[in-house]
Order: sequence, then structure tokens, then C-alpha cells
Amino acid sequence: MQKRNEAANSPTASATQQATQSQGQSTPAGSASAQAPGQGQAPAQTQTTARQGRREGVRGPRRKVCQFCHDRVREIDYKDAARFLKRYISDRGKIEPRRKTGTCAKHQRALSRALKQARFMALLPYTAEHMRSM
Repeated sequence: MQKRNEAANSPTASATQQATQSQGQSTPAGSASAQAPGQGQAPAQTQTTARQGRREGVRGPRRKVCQFCHDRVREIDYKDAARFLKRYISDRGKIEPRRKTGTCAKHQRALSRALKQARFMALLPYTAEHMRSM
């Protein structure tokens, strides 16, 4: 044990460690064996890179809040199509789902009813603009 510590503290051992660290390989002090070609990185290095790419919290992505509940809207009116109902229609002319908009079930039902009424009254288009020209 004492010889290993002395070998690790010698100037040649520290120079060898610095050379291997500059190449991106991390070997424990005193071991002269390097990684064989074809072997991956150490598990600790792979875990840290996987964590850096993920921006979600431990419990998952943040839950979306119903905009109508937040603003305390009592009734969704189909006549407000120009103001805010356009936000809830996709570029293809479809009603956006709850998982994308974050609305609660109660307001999603009222929203779809208002969107359908606005379409019927010709305040909103049934199809997207690029589909009408075909």
C-alpha cells in the first residue's frame, strides 16, 4: 500500500496522470492500463451528459394551467373569435387538444362548443387558408 502511494506521488506518475486527463481519459492513480479502443466512457461521465440534456424537473415537465380558470372567465362566447378563439385552432383548422393548450375539461367543452358556433356563424374558417386555395 505504501509503495502505491509513493508511486502516485512521484513526479513521473503525476505527469502521466496529467497526460491521460488531457486526452480525456481518466484512470485511477497508480494504474498504468488505459482503456482499450472501442470501449465507451466511464459510467459517471455518461450519466452527467445525459442529465445535462434533460431540462425537465424530477417530477416531469411543468403542468399547463387553464387560461380560463386563471382569468376567472365565466362564459366563453363564440363572438370573441377574433380576440382569442383563434389561439385554440391549429394551422390545419382543427381544434387544439387539451394536452397542448392546457385547458381544463370544463372549459375545453365550452371552448369547442364556442368554436363550432363561431364556425357556423362564419366568424372562423372550417379549413385552413392554404387548404382553401386547392
